[in-house]
Amino acid sequence: MIRLSTLDPTFDRDFAALVDARRETDADVSRDVRTILASVREEGDAALAAFTKKFDGHDLDATGWRIEPAACGNAFDALDPVLRDALILAHDRIRAYHERQRPEDSAFTDAAGVRLGARWRPVDAAGIYVPGGRAAYPSSLLMNAVPARVAGVERLVVVTPTPKGEINPLVLAAAHLVGVDEIWRVGGAQAIAALAYGTRRIAPVDVVTGPGNAWVAEAKRQLYGVVGIDMVAGPSEIVVVADAKNDPDWIAADLLSQAEHDTTTQSILFTDDADFADAVATAVDRQIPDLTTAATARTAWDANGAIIVTDTLDAAMPLVNQLAAEHLQLAVDDPDALFAQVRHAGSVFLGRYTPEAIGDYVAGPNHVLPTGRRARFSSGLSVLDFMKRTSFLGLDEDSLKALGPATVALANAEGLPAHAASVALRLRLNH
Repeated sequence: MIRLSTLDPTFDRDFAALVDARRETDADVSRDVRTILASVREEGDAALAAFTKKFDGHDLDATGWRIEPAACGNAFDALDPVLRDALILAHDRIRAYHERQRPEDSAFTDAAGVRLGARWRPVDAAGIYVPGGRAAYPSSLLMNAVPARVAGVERLVVVTPTPKGEINPLVLAAAHLVGVDEIWRVGGAQAIAALAYGTRRIAPVDVVTGPGNAWVAEAKRQLYGVVGIDMVAGPSEIVVVADAKNDPDWIAADLLSQAEHDTTTQSILFTDDADFADAVATAVDRQIPDLTTAATARTAWDANGAIIVTDTLDAAMPLVNQLAAEHLQLAVDDPDALFAQVRHAGSVFLGRYTPEAIGDYVAGPNHVLPTGRRARFSSGLSVLDFMKRTSFLGLDEDSLKALGPATVALANAEGLPAHAASVALRLRLNH
């Protein structure tokens, strides 16, 4: 774990190294993914079967390529009532939040008499990747599938790896709750390729979303343009800004809530109190052994964790903006004062009683967020990722007379005489 203070003479250099730390895909992953994508494009289902046997250890022809809706319904009905209620609560809150994101069509007529506007429509089909390796995340299925449904997507396809042919029943229950149309037992880069290119069994989709490992993220990056994607997500990260009024155990748990995801996760604390920093560091070390994810959390914290002491919390905010973190917690009495200074963050959690974990499950805002400082230029998953906007315009004879001469002049200036003619002929101008 890195310990920094703005009073250190080398702070600027050390903090810049923290900001620029690379925790993402290497060249070998890129090469391997390219090979997998080419195989699926050329061999289709045969490649999917071969990769599934190699990576997931089962024969798709024996275990079944597709999980039927009845299995999802049975999984939902068999849930413990407390867990089923929790899943329903999460679904309903996520849907309510995302329904407020649905855009409205627009239309108006300007002073020149030109009718202008835009119309929003959903994509026809969306594919959602749901991890199924080290862990299974029904919450991720909800976070990806619900906004697609709110957008109006008609065909919703889930791909998920099923090691040894097994799948977490919670994932099936979540699929039932959303009303997923298809679930395929394929994962990895090969599943992304199947969604993008299509195979004999799996029809292609228009947009692919959902988290995955480095190979899945790289496949999405390489296939962008063949298919739309949500983002190229890297290792998770959290930044916590906290004063000494917090319970050190609370803040330590917040930092570990991300560290337990993966060994490449980054957890960073900013505080204006050196003694509190010490207390949090001690609490982290005390809590890790009690976690079932201790090995992962320990490695992540030791390799990528950081505690940074600043003169004031206001002084921390420019540094927070440089990190442009996926998750940002403001654990202070007046979080809005610090929130006003936030320029770059995927999602912000306001106050001492808003741990990031609430946002992962039931709060409502999406937990699919930009990582690796991409919050500088991108946003979390939303309904808009499953929709596209078509602009329209309509002129009559009078409005064409108003705009036509300028169009002809500009077209001629750009050396495009056919452009000029298409307007001038209607206006009977000498072009």
